[in-house]
Amino acid sequence: MIALLTALTLLVGACTSTTTTASPQAAAVATATAATVPQPAPTPTLAPTPTPEPTPTVVLRALVPVTNFRAAWVGTSAEEVAAVLAGTSKRYTAIEVVGEHLAEVTAALGLDPDQVDPTRLLVAPDAATVRADLAAHRDRLGFLPADDVDPSVRALGWEGATLFGGDRVSALAGWPLQAAFSYPAGTAPTQPLPTYDPATAWTLVAGGDILLDRGVAKTVKTDGKGVDFPFDGGTATITSRYCCSSFGWELPRIERTGDAGAVRALLQGADLAIANFENPAPEAFRFHASGTVFNADPALIEGLANAGIDWVSLANNHIRDAGARGITDTIAALDQWGIAHAGAGSGTAAAHRAAILEAGGIQVALLGYDTIAPSYWTNTEDRVGSAGMTAAALETDIAAARAAGADLVIVFPHWGVEYTTKVTAQQVRLGHAAIDAGADMVIGNHPHWAGAVEIYAGKPIWYALGNFVFDQTWSEPTMEGITLDLTFEGTRLVQVNMRPHLILDKAQPNFMDPAGSGAVVMGQVFAASSKTLPW
Repeated sequence: MIALLTALTLLVGACTSTTTTASPQAAAVATATAATVPQPAPTPTLAPTPTPEPTPTVVLRALVPVTNFRAAWVGTSAEEVAAVLAGTSKRYTAIEVVGEHLAEVTAALGLDPDQVDPTRLLVAPDAATVRADLAAHRDRLGFLPADDVDPSVRALGWEGATLFGGDRVSALAGWPLQAAFSYPAGTAPTQPLPTYDPATAWTLVAGGDILLDRGVAKTVKTDGKGVDFPFDGGTATITSRYCCSSFGWELPRIERTGDAGAVRALLQGADLAIANFENPAPEAFRFHASGTVFNADPALIEGLANAGIDWVSLANNHIRDAGARGITDTIAALDQWGIAHAGAGSGTAAAHRAAILEAGGIQVALLGYDTIAPSYWTNTEDRVGSAGMTAAALETDIAAARAAGADLVIVFPHWGVEYTTKVTAQQVRLGHAAIDAGADMVIGNHPHWAGAVEIYAGKPIWYALGNFVFDQTWSEPTMEGITLDLTFEGTRLVQVNMRPHLILDKAQPNFMDPAGSGAVVMGQVFAASSKTLPW
């Protein structure tokens, strides 16, 4: 019995034990069985993907040759660049560029900077320094991207093409000097370059005094030249001078050199063409063969319209030579021919109201004023007359023009002293007052001589442009003048070209080469501007 119990106890213990020892054969079977069960593949370790290098942005920008504002030259070429670098140029001793643009500029010009004499290829830290250096050194030629060009330098043509002014190329693709500028990704300008585009730029052409009586009327009517003759001028040169006119002045001998219609083309091609209308045009006009009382045949205004004159100032010391009726008739005739006007009218409000014209997508306000003939001014609403120029009137009228939507304001005064380039204290005071009141520029007339230019608070003041269509052929200064050819980008003045002209046949302006016969009147302007023009 005891033996039986012992056997049962051993059997139960064997069945309930949690620890067993497998035989070698059993272990082999277990290993073989595990090997036949599919196991998950290990997760591969991927190499990091390299970040691609950012692609730089390459922009073609127009490259512009520039020089001192007072230089007489109008263009340059690859041949001249080679002469400058060789030291054989008669105009320039060195070329100056922005240092960070050196590679782009030399590539565009086909130069190897390592092979260029560093004393003839100068680098500046920025465009402002280049412009300042050109103002200080008339013997340097610079190269700047078009959007770095401003009025303080003279932009030159390149290989016969021009990027600014009335005769500019119509699109950037037509400009022959382009440089490829590379910008690292993420640093390219947010707006397309260049900011200056000749296709969207606009131009204003301004002439001086226009007379349609006396000698001009004789040429146009009596001599049968026709109403379009005054604006058919081309180019001319002075071949010699002789003594003397009835007033004792030495006079020029003149030769036409071609380009007939160049003056008309400039006027018609401008977005705005403006001038001073130096006489009334009454219906009951009287021709004056001499003297200083003027009337114009209103039929002759057709010539201004055909030439593309868009606006005239009526504020001058002759506008009331035919009385109140002369002014109202003149306004009616100008309206008939579609020529805008300002500076005179029926009552103070009308005389002081700006004409606002559209150009280049902006609104341009033009205000005319007179300082010479107070007896012709209107100070009440029941008097027909011209707008007198005072600081108070400038503040009121410019503010009204801005309120009416003007983006750009031009003041056009009749002021100063005849037959001199001397600027009076009154002109300076009123010119500055106009800019202080918010005008963007001042373009003056009356002296019959081209005179000084001033930059005040960053804005230009032309004190006198001289005669434009006039019969004063008794002296060279009264036969010569300057025509302004101004290029704008929106409201920003980008370039200034003062084009010298010479009046022939007592009526017709013709352009002169500023480096040739035009140097006399340009020298007159710059001499008068010696203390007022920093360029």
